[in-house]
Amino acid sequence: MRLLRWTLAAVLLGCVAVLLAYRIKDPERRSLDDNARREAPGRFVRLPDGLTHYETAGPDSGPVVVLAAAFSVPAYISDSLYQRLADSGFRVIRFDYFGRGWSDRPNVTYDLDLFVRQLAGLLDSLRVTAAVDLTAISFGAAIATSFADHHPERVRSLIYIDPVFNTGRQLPPEERSAWAWNVYMVFRGGTDSMATGQLFDFFHPERHPDWPIRYRVQQQFRGSREALRRTRAAIAVAPHQAEEIRKIGRDPRPVLIVWGRQDRVVPISGSRSLLAAMPQATLIAVDSAGHLPHLEQPKLVGSAVVKFLRARK
Repeated sequence: MRLLRWTLAAVLLGCVAVLLAYRIKDPERRSLDDNARREAPGRFVRLPDGLTHYETAGPDSGPVVVLAAAFSVPAYISDSLYQRLADSGFRVIRFDYFGRGWSDRPNVTYDLDLFVRQLAGLLDSLRVTAAVDLTAISFGAAIATSFADHHPERVRSLIYIDPVFNTGRQLPPEERSAWAWNVYMVFRGGTDSMATGQLFDFFHPERHPDWPIRYRVQQQFRGSREALRRTRAAIAVAPHQAEEIRKIGRDPRPVLIVWGRQDRVVPISGSRSLLAAMPQATLIAVDSAGHLPHLEQPKLVGSAVVKFLRARK
C-alpha cells in the first residue's frame, strides 16, 4: 500500500509538473477582448460568426479594392500594396480572417465557406454594393476564387499574387487532434518555428528581420493555433478547386497573376497550368522575389497592379 501511495503521488506530481511547464511555455496567455483590441489599428464589425478586424484607406469615392491575406499571416502582409493603392485613388479594404490577427477565434469549422461568408458580410456591413477588384495573396487565392464562384456579381477583376489553391493535403499526425497539435506547438517548438518559418517566404529574408516579431503578436491570443489546425483539417477534406478555377477561366473577367521567380513555397512553374486554365489572365514574373513579391519588389508590383486596375475604370 505504501508503494502504491508513493507511486500515485509521483504520478500526480509528474502531471502537475507537466501542466505547469505547459502553462509556462504556452504563448497563448491573453484573451482577445476589448482591452486587447485597443492595441489594434483600424476598426471592428460584428458578423454572424464573430468580430472581424478591418482597415480602410483611400478616398471613399474610389473604386473598391479588397486585399485578401495569406493562410496565417494577418492583413499586414499587404502593407506596401495597401498604401500604394490608397495613394493612387482607390478605396482599399483589408481584413483579418477569423482565427488570425485581431479577428475572433470562433468555435466553428474553418473551411472556405467561413471565409467567404466573412468577406461577404464585411462588404455588406461597409455597404459595398458595386463589384470589387479582389486581390489575393498566397492562400488568399483559394478564398478569392471561392468567393468569385459563390458571388460572381461582386467581383470585377481578380489579382493573384503567388497563388495557393485548395488542392487537398494529408494531415501529419500532429495536426489530427487538438491534443497532439498543442503538444507539438508548445513542447516541440511548433509555435516558434511557425513564426521564424515566415522568413522562408522571402528571397532576401535578411531584409525583413521584423517578420517573426510581427507574427508572434497574434500567437499570444487564445485559440490562435487551434484555428490554424482546424483550417488545415478543413483543407484536407475539402474538394479540389480545379472546377472553380476552370469557371474563373471561362468568365471574361480580367485576371492578373503576379509571381516571384524565386518563390520556394509555390514555384513559378505552377503558373503554366494556371494560365492554361485562365487564358484571359496576364502573368507578371518578378525577379529577385520569393513568395511575397509585393514586399520584395514593391515599386514594380505596385505599378503593375495600379496599371491593371486603372485599365478597368
